[in-house]
Amino acid sequence: MRALSMKNDLILSLGTEILYQGQPHIIKTHLSLTTFLLFNKTTGTEVVAELNTLSSINELSDVPLEENGTIRISDKAWKEAERRIIFIKPLAEMNTVPKILAKEAGLALGMSLQMVYKLIRRFRDSGGLLSSLAPSISSGGRGKSRLPPTVEQIITIVIDEFYLTKQKRSLEDIGQEVRRQCIRAKLTPPSTNTVRDRIRSLSARDSIKQREGMKAARKLSSVRGSFPAVESPLDVIQIDHTPVDLIIVDEITRRPIGRPYLTASIDVFSRCITGFCLTLEAPSAVSVGLCLVHSVIDKAAYLANFGIVGEWPIWGKPLAMYVDNGTEFHSEALRRGCAQHGIELRYRPPGQPQYGGIIERLIGTLMQQVHTLPGTTFSNIVERGEYNSDAKAILTLSELEKWLTLVIVGQYHNKVHSTLHEPPIERYKSGLLSGNGPKSMVQNKKGFLIDFLPIIKRSIQRHGFMVDHINYYSNALQPWISERSKHKEKFIIRRDPRDISRIYALPPEQNTYIEIPYRTLSHPAVTLWEQRESLRYLKEQGAKKVDETAIFRTIEAMRKITEAAAANTRSARRQQARTKHVTQKTQDSPNNAYFSETTQEMPPSFPAAKPFKNIEEWS
Repeated sequence: MRALSMKNDLILSLGTEILYQGQPHIIKTHLSLTTFLLFNKTTGTEVVAELNTLSSINELSDVPLEENGTIRISDKAWKEAERRIIFIKPLAEMNTVPKILAKEAGLALGMSLQMVYKLIRRFRDSGGLLSSLAPSISSGGRGKSRLPPTVEQIITIVIDEFYLTKQKRSLEDIGQEVRRQCIRAKLTPPSTNTVRDRIRSLSARDSIKQREGMKAARKLSSVRGSFPAVESPLDVIQIDHTPVDLIIVDEITRRPIGRPYLTASIDVFSRCITGFCLTLEAPSAVSVGLCLVHSVIDKAAYLANFGIVGEWPIWGKPLAMYVDNGTEFHSEALRRGCAQHGIELRYRPPGQPQYGGIIERLIGTLMQQVHTLPGTTFSNIVERGEYNSDAKAILTLSELEKWLTLVIVGQYHNKVHSTLHEPPIERYKSGLLSGNGPKSMVQNKKGFLIDFLPIIKRSIQRHGFMVDHINYYSNALQPWISERSKHKEKFIIRRDPRDISRIYALPPEQNTYIEIPYRTLSHPAVTLWEQRESLRYLKEQGAKKVDETAIFRTIEAMRKITEAAAANTRSARRQQARTKHVTQKTQDSPNNAYFSETTQEMPPSFPAAKPFKNIEEWS
């Protein structure tokens, strides 16, 4: 089988060519998830190497923030790419594509054999990106419909209004209706086979859902009392949020500021925790993206940043991710980011709790451990009784994050799981090493995160960009500013809500982001939350004109008020802790705690976690 991966990923499969000490080597054997036996192509000798000493054979010193055109693809073209990948991906993974299989794919997709091979090459050359299979902008040509757009529109409308209904009209009826409407419009009607091909290209599940109902559609997948069997690590992960059953304190006064939120993800095969995100902000698309980023990256730097000695050898993109139906899981950034990186985003079927049961049991297990900490709120008022959570609270947000990491690395992964009858980390290792070895490692971590940040669209102006009353400018924008009258298409803009001191702009017809700072560089880094609070305050005060100067002046005043009130007001302390936490996390990179290679001073000591008896006995 041919190994496919994103261009910026480090492939770790057997036989892959990589760089070690500046020389090309071949991965000969996986000694462990982090140790490899390599063959030196130059000298013909073998050497044992650690993971952190390896790099991609085509690694760049400064990887650009590439977008690959994902956001500019229309919804129609995106759906077509998703239809094509079902047939093209299995063929692209073959070393040699049999002609008979390529012909079958061509028949299913309604395109020529030559177009099938062209799509296979495009998919391979892109490193397995879904966007490579989207139809090109130009019309006509091989492999594409030669029908007039009006006829295509009639076919689509008739299928929607007559075929995808509970009346279950036959293919012949649909063909006749298309013919009738074309003749009425004085257009040459398509052949019956053409109409049939359009219908056969529809998703079987979607067709049955529209024609026979949701109950019939569910029969196409395994949705009985337990989660469907998973064959190997990172085939499927589950992700969810929860308020943490603990009052935390701010780092200066050590006084309570409330409960944080936890977003966690778990590998269904091994029950290993792949990553998490701890924040004072309510669950959002950003916290989902941050949790996913933490899941796919190598965590050696993250552990070193906390001074933790241990291993968390879990990285790589999952094949599928199960989430609930919350609005944060339906954002355009999350949907397209997952699709672009080959992660199938699946939503829990209504009335099928087993599709979220594994992550919910994990959250329950972790909260059991949290209940042993000073300041716990327990699960409910009855359980808490007369316990004063505020008075007992001692942990800051960063200390809680380190404590959770210690629980995961030191205990949870190494205790026998009641369902698996072995430690999760051992099942994870054996599952990978008995298969194709470690997963590919994301190298362009910053670029990966940007793919999951919220999306804004703006036209370029003489001063650069105006986003929420704040100006952003860089000399790199000059070519587009000087010719802005010729370019009507808007730029795609991404920003990290935890630090809006810079944005990432994607120019029209380009695939590389430009990092753009404030136009006034003296402005401090602020959160989107602060900016919105400032704007709300100014409007409440009846400000006739809201501009950048007023916004930052108000933010500065709000920070001074917060600092003065922090010793007395719980909400002020929480606001101050939120600002400080996100500023620390985003210095120098979108997520410093995940991406930094430096270690920091360890926080004060705090209680150890209660030893696990059997994992997932919580109910």
